[in-house]
Amino acid sequence: MQSCPLRSSVIGSYPFPSWLEFASQHLEVFGRTDRSEIQDDAVIAAVHDQVDAGLDVITDGEQTRLDFNLSFYGYLEGIELEGASPRRFGPPAHDQRGKHAITGDLRAPRGLGVVEEFKRLQRLAPSGPTLKASVPGPYTLSGRLLPNAQYADRWAITEALLPVVRQELSNLVAAGCQEVSVDEPSMSCYAHREDPRRFVEIFNRTVEPVVGRTRVCTHLCFGNYKGRAIAPRRLAPMFPAFLDFHADEMHVEMASREFAELEVIAEIARRMDVAVGIVDVKSYYVETPDDIAQRVRRCLQHTPADRLVFAPDCGLSQTARWAAQPKLRNLVTGIRQVKKELGL
Repeated sequence: MQSCPLRSSVIGSYPFPSWLEFASQHLEVFGRTDRSEIQDDAVIAAVHDQVDAGLDVITDGEQTRLDFNLSFYGYLEGIELEGASPRRFGPPAHDQRGKHAITGDLRAPRGLGVVEEFKRLQRLAPSGPTLKASVPGPYTLSGRLLPNAQYADRWAITEALLPVVRQELSNLVAAGCQEVSVDEPSMSCYAHREDPRRFVEIFNRTVEPVVGRTRVCTHLCFGNYKGRAIAPRRLAPMFPAFLDFHADEMHVEMASREFAELEVIAEIARRMDVAVGIVDVKSYYVETPDDIAQRVRRCLQHTPADRLVFAPDCGLSQTARWAAQPKLRNLVTGIRQVKKELGL
């Protein structure tokens, strides 16, 4: 399925530079041209760090998003954006991110903004690395919207958002996107309490228009807001059902879980490529190249090299840039060490 054994990749997000954090909190003082320049500069910085590390696959670092998925709500019609967080003090948790009221038909006539992001990445990235875009799936996107009389529950909201995401994926492929990650962390977070087969059916209908036209990836996550999980950190509830995802690559979080359930990568690899998280984004211990090499060898005990991709456990947006940079460099260096040993 892939042309590069022991491929190095990322999930999507990358830490904001400090100046971007400041600018995003004071957008009202910048003009439209200023904001466009800020966006370009932020993507250039994220691309630089990824290219400098030597990654095979890079993204725009999601630098123009407020969060993994929160900024997408600004593109939706039929909702009223909540103006303030419901809880502002105390330890960080998901309840500090509020939910938006639905006021009418859910539509996105301008799309979700991912095509514009990808075209910016195409313009700013050097030739060489594969360019990947990431789009939240409809079930995850539904999580911050409140049911109402029109949309009775989360499943109904998901169904309303599904064609929106399908269209965004189709538009991305038309723009030349050769690799897209359809991220459904809510599915992996709630597989322990919902029917995982229902999740599979939703995922497959979402990606149907682009299967076979681009490399479809997905990322199984236990939550990483402020570096904190929100779900039981076990893969078992997802399998074997999730093996029926119509995807070319499935990513699983391993490093922060001390490689528990590592044997599942052999099952995944019989259906699709398996991307293994071997860098812990929740820890400020910077893995050495030797650490990475040992983890790669461990994965090779279960899965052949031509089915393996390696990445951090999750997006790096919740990890300080001073740690994210060496973590990515050492990820690539450790993989190259093993590739040399194998003559690849």
